[in-house]
Amino acid sequence: MSKTKSAFFCQNCGFESTKWVGKCPSCSQWNTFVEEVIVKGNDKFLKDDWKEFNGVSKLKTVSINDVSSAEEKRIITTDAELNRVLGGGIVLGSIVLVAGEPGIGKSTLFLQNGLKLQDIITLYVSGEESEQQIKMRADRVGVSSDNFYLLTETNTQTIFSEIRKLKPQLVIIDSIQTLQSPFVESSPGSISQIRETAAELQRFAKETNTPVFLIGHITKDGNIAGPKILEHMVDTVLQFEGDRHYAYRILRTLKNRFGSTSELGIYEMTGEGMRPVSNPSEILITQKEDQLSGIAIAATIEGMRPLLIETQALVTQSVYGTPQRTVSGFDLRRLQLLLAVLEKRGGFHFGVKDVFINIAGGIKVEDPSLDLAIVCALLSSYEDAAIPQLTCFAGEVGLSGEIRAVNRIEQRIAEAEKLGFEKIIVSKYNAKSLVNLKFDIEVVALGKVEEMYQYLF
Repeated sequence: MSKTKSAFFCQNCGFESTKWVGKCPSCSQWNTFVEEVIVKGNDKFLKDDWKEFNGVSKLKTVSINDVSSAEEKRIITTDAELNRVLGGGIVLGSIVLVAGEPGIGKSTLFLQNGLKLQDIITLYVSGEESEQQIKMRADRVGVSSDNFYLLTETNTQTIFSEIRKLKPQLVIIDSIQTLQSPFVESSPGSISQIRETAAELQRFAKETNTPVFLIGHITKDGNIAGPKILEHMVDTVLQFEGDRHYAYRILRTLKNRFGSTSELGIYEMTGEGMRPVSNPSEILITQKEDQLSGIAIAATIEGMRPLLIETQALVTQSVYGTPQRTVSGFDLRRLQLLLAVLEKRGGFHFGVKDVFINIAGGIKVEDPSLDLAIVCALLSSYEDAAIPQLTCFAGEVGLSGEIRAVNRIEQRIAEAEKLGFEKIIVSKYNAKSLVNLKFDIEVVALGKVEEMYQYLF
């Protein structure tokens, strides 16, 4: 019989302690320790040995000069957005964590991508749904594959014994919070279970060169459920987000050992599953016939792709004394800063006005180049004068009212030109780098917010 013992784990970071403590020594959070029963079994019985799986016996220690530096091999999926977010495709032997709110479409996205990989043997392990439920979803997506296999199981040892028989080239786990290892006696979803099952899957992925996708839950605070160490163990962390009232979903990279961490993919949720959106600018700009005040188009960059986004502002007389500041998809503190700049440098009395800001399409943008479009939308609503429809903006606004230069301005201008805009307003400090470049769009370079007000209104 193996000896049973219990330990205390921090629910925030996964720190292990032999006794209960009030403040975690690792992450300094209070009252986060819970007791969990753990079993220390026999080492040779505890872990799988994957040498049989790929038939390669490896020495543990190698000289760095003996390691080949060839570029990592990737599985290219049929989904261009997923390829972009992963840095060019699924790296062999990588372990990817995908987290998002319930009902956002995580299972649908990876089920349809697994089905579309016709030449790859894919094992889809579900601890949440039955085979019939998954089959109903597959029928709805409308894709079938002879190389796609289902397993409804939560015990990791049973999963690994099935993997030995099938020898899949891709494994999808839905979800990591439902798995349990027989070597840890706590319930599924607990800190020690998540850590142990993720460690077993990580060892399997690295030793067999098989890519593994882990679908994860998030807490009500919006963080990935489980210990923080889970995010450190995996190679790539993707966040699947979006407002369920909109049809659009965004897949963001939070961590990527094989590519850029600033990429994003955009999907549209349809009855037939997730549809990748190849040109998001067209969906983020409202097609309107009338010219309306309070609307400005911003040329932003998200990751490596340029996006044209519609910013909307409404400025009204404050009735209740304290003026309201309401934002959707934009940083509230950034708005207060821009209002202070307009008060000080332009003499506009926003202190007696209610201000509402909305980024169309329900997406959140953190690019500082949005500043200029927000300022123009605010002034347009303040003056109740529409900005010309085919004009867009790219610039950061400083505290002294200057329009600051932004990076990758050529890409922003090219995207605006491609979508049929006639004019783009940029910082005059950007204009120096554009002297030798020829565009079919008129580039207006301005230095201060006051100059822009004079130019537009």
